[in-house]
Amino acid sequence: MKRLTRYQACLVLFASMGMNASTLARLAHANSTKYSTEPKQVASSVTGNVTGKSTELLAQAATADSALAEGIKLIKQGNVAAAIASFEQATTLDPSSAAAYYNLGLAQRQNNQIQAAATAFWQATQANPSFAMAYVNLGASLLEGENIDQAESYLNRALELEPTSGLAYYNVGLLQRRKGDKTAALKAFEQAITYSPAAPEPHYHIGAIYQSQGQYAQAQQAFEQAIALDNSYPQAHYGLGTALALQGNAEAAIAEFQTALTQLPSFGHAYYAQALALATLHRYSEAKTQLQAAINLYVSQGDAEAARIAGQELTRIEGL
Repeated sequence: MKRLTRYQACLVLFASMGMNASTLARLAHANSTKYSTEPKQVASSVTGNVTGKSTELLAQAATADSALAEGIKLIKQGNVAAAIASFEQATTLDPSSAAAYYNLGLAQRQNNQIQAAATAFWQATQANPSFAMAYVNLGASLLEGENIDQAESYLNRALELEPTSGLAYYNVGLLQRRKGDKTAALKAFEQAITYSPAAPEPHYHIGAIYQSQGQYAQAQQAFEQAIALDNSYPQAHYGLGTALALQGNAEAAIAEFQTALTQLPSFGHAYYAQALALATLHRYSEAKTQLQAAINLYVSQGDAEAARIAGQELTRIEGL
């Protein structure tokens, strides 16, 4: 599975039945962006009319294309670092290649080099001002880097160029969630579904928004739609588990949390939420085991606050 992004999903307040009402688990988890960001070859700027070019320039362009193709091959093999080097070589050999800059940006973003990726996508837009997907990824990278205003500007430009871009609407939805405008976010995610009906992420975020508003039945439906499109989506299973637990269906919630953990064993919040659901059924021994697993993961991941909250819950359950 791809690395979790830094985009933050909604805070989920999750209280167990029969517990002290002040014990609320305030957990925020990152969503996984499954829209493909794998580098791919797009129309190279070195093709077309070559009349008047010297043999040397033609050879240089051909070499740039070879470096671009080699980078794409390396990405498919999982060698991101080597692919980045190949894409960088392609941009050096042909500084006018939007395709080279674009694929470089995708690889750098995949490698968590967000600032470098944003620069590469911007260079792609300079090489080809009509390159809608470069604007989408530039906006997404800026959003990930907390540059909200510029991100919005570039995403709007992407939609001007390609009004039916589901990926652009998806990122607009993420941006509106970041700004706190849930109504605008819902509208953008619904547009993303219209133009990218096979993508599960917009459904997931719609579910998270409904959940944050206390509309648990609607949240459940949205999470179920996300899972129907991609059953291997641990965050969606976690969201569904939370919606079920908040509606009093602890048994079904426990099963969804377990699915999330099977798919993503490092998902500390799923251990924590499952422990709370187990505790509502007075299965305290199992709950303590899951809480300790959550604490261990939080500590290993450097999340001291989550470890502290889980530790308090463990102490409380041990006293029952």
